[in-house]
Amino acid sequence: MGRFATAGALFRAGILRPIRPDKLVRVAKSAKKFGSSPTTAVSLAAHRHPRRTGLIDDRGSLTWGEIDRRTNRLTRALTADGVGADDVMGIFCRNHRGFVEALVTAGKLGTDAVLLNTGFSGPQLGEVARREGVTLLVHDDGFASEVAESGLADEIATYRTWSLDSIDSDRPTFDDLAVTGDDSAVDAPASHSAVVILSSGTTGTPKGAKRSIDKDKAKASMQANLAVMTRIPVRAGSRTLISAPLFHTWGFTNMLVASLTGATMILRERFVPAEVVETMAAENVETLVAVPAMLQRILDVPAEERARHDTSSLKIVALSGSALPGGLATRWMDAFGDTIYSLYGSTEVAAVAIADPSDLRAAPDTAGPPLEGIEVRLLDADGNEVKVGETGRIFVRSGMLFDGYTSGENKEVLDGFMNSGDLGHLDAEGRLYVDGREDDMIVSGGENVYPQEVEEVILTHDAVAEAVSFGVPDDEFGQRLIAVVVPAEGASPSEDDIKDWVRSNLARYKVPREVHFRDELPRNTTGKILRRVLVEELGGGRS
Repeated sequence: MGRFATAGALFRAGILRPIRPDKLVRVAKSAKKFGSSPTTAVSLAAHRHPRRTGLIDDRGSLTWGEIDRRTNRLTRALTADGVGADDVMGIFCRNHRGFVEALVTAGKLGTDAVLLNTGFSGPQLGEVARREGVTLLVHDDGFASEVAESGLADEIATYRTWSLDSIDSDRPTFDDLAVTGDDSAVDAPASHSAVVILSSGTTGTPKGAKRSIDKDKAKASMQANLAVMTRIPVRAGSRTLISAPLFHTWGFTNMLVASLTGATMILRERFVPAEVVETMAAENVETLVAVPAMLQRILDVPAEERARHDTSSLKIVALSGSALPGGLATRWMDAFGDTIYSLYGSTEVAAVAIADPSDLRAAPDTAGPPLEGIEVRLLDADGNEVKVGETGRIFVRSGMLFDGYTSGENKEVLDGFMNSGDLGHLDAEGRLYVDGREDDMIVSGGENVYPQEVEEVILTHDAVAEAVSFGVPDDEFGQRLIAVVVPAEGASPSEDDIKDWVRSNLARYKVPREVHFRDELPRNTTGKILRRVLVEELGGGRS
């Protein structure tokens, strides 16, 4: 991104504005203290907009200045408990102030932070926390049973963030620790903290993905965020409802963007579609941060109920986390206006491409053109680039590639380009399309079949609300394709209806050999469909 384009993006977003010399000095000191971390972003907002509301959750509101002061008190309280830069903080929280304050406090302590999936069972929580070296756990009261089942409370210190009066009332919460004590600026930690974000875990136990925070990474991170801002027209001081989980890359990233732009973050502990519509109207939400499955559930709210709420303030729906079905994009924009900005990326390769409303109107199933400064190559099995329109493995080169999994494993890298794990193709206009996961492609009867392509076709059927397809072992064909369909409300499609529809739109070898119907699809907490659950259920034969 050129110097003038960078400055323009900063001005439009409201990040680059005149600032008093004394505030500028404090901002510079914070950056030096805490490095490229969420703590620095929040400190920036606190110095520039101390009295502006920074966060609204189910408990009330906090200004950016209050968040800064509360986390100063938390830092001193945890330091007095013996927590230091050598510790690793596990954060097991839903979307509320406790998550934000824990993350900011970790930066002020210099401890690494591991963002734990709130969908974990007790045993899985224990397994991942021990694997990642967690030495203190910050959790919601609502997860008391999971923490007990994990056995972690007998091994490490635990702190509560979201209090339910009936649970462990004798143990102090973050709220208790944040309201008393010295709230002045804390000293610089012994080292800068890093944040470990887990992979989505749709195929097994999530892996920890770590990013360094050196100067080169910090510069690359800023450039990547600016590239996103040139495609998604975020503005300083906007009101942003973050429905995507904060422990997920997309929710976490938008928390940082809100801090950098001095926006007001609106957080709700749980995602309830009807309440999201109500909140958008009541809070004059300008930006909704979500995953595609959330849009489907909001559209499932009866139209007459949605119509009772004025959501005309909504200008941006920022999506990521899973593929956006073209039919869903069109239905949403027909109902809520041309508001969707869909980002394609991953925990490992970061942001890659963004489809804006004009892209999605022209090609509803596109991931959009690659971002400025991001290089994309589509390679065949031998590492050769494929032609426009042909499917290849998506490789990405940028300054934001992750440093590897905490287990020591890494992704395949060729000539500085990292394998995203996805398959895709480019069209003549330079727009990227994601055809599916590399490990999802199946070979049935000698033919390559991409399940996502079949899903997209099934989803265009009027009688279908949701669909997923995948391959399972087959003695005769090597693998066979199965489709699982959630019928639209009031519809009752048959197996032959679905097969005939696919046959009329795709090659015969892409027609699913089986079609099953369900009331809903299994998903993880970030909205991704858990194919492995369906594979285990249906992989042995017809049911």
